[in-house]
Amino acid sequence: MPRKFLVVADDSPEFEAALRYAARRAKSTGGRVALLRIMPGGGDEHWSGVREEIERQQRAEAEALLNRLGEGAAERSGAQPIFLIEEGDPQAAIRKVVGEDPEIKILVLAAGNGGRGPGPLVSAVLKHGIGGRKLPVTIVPGELTDAEVEDLA
Repeated sequence: MPRKFLVVADDSPEFEAALRYAARRAKSTGGRVALLRIMPGGGDEHWSGVREEIERQQRAEAEALLNRLGEGAAERSGAQPIFLIEEGDPQAAIRKVVGEDPEIKILVLAAGNGGRGPGPLVSAVLKHGIGGRKLPVTIVPGELTDAEVEDLA
């Protein structure tokens, strides 16, 4: 089976650089992109009916986003990406997904643009690691252009 490049589909401006890089690397190595969308965790049990409806809406939005992003990733990588949706803490979600799929071989993250720092997910992974199994992490500069991605990947 082909190796998978895991990209966390978040709302950061640098996410697109990570996705472009992962898709290009997947194409050049015969791999696939795995897109992970993490939804916020559940809330108070007192409002369980409302929470369930909110979770349904969030899941529908996550599916629509992954489908939209998947079109570009498929075009760049030459293969349909794998869509993953998890709930809760981002680090725990990444650990879960990586632990369940041994074909995920690289986590691709993008660093924040400008003086904003590396970003919370990059900082957390650098500080705490992935946990469970050893996995290389590729940190892509968030401001990479398409031409620079082509050159690097």
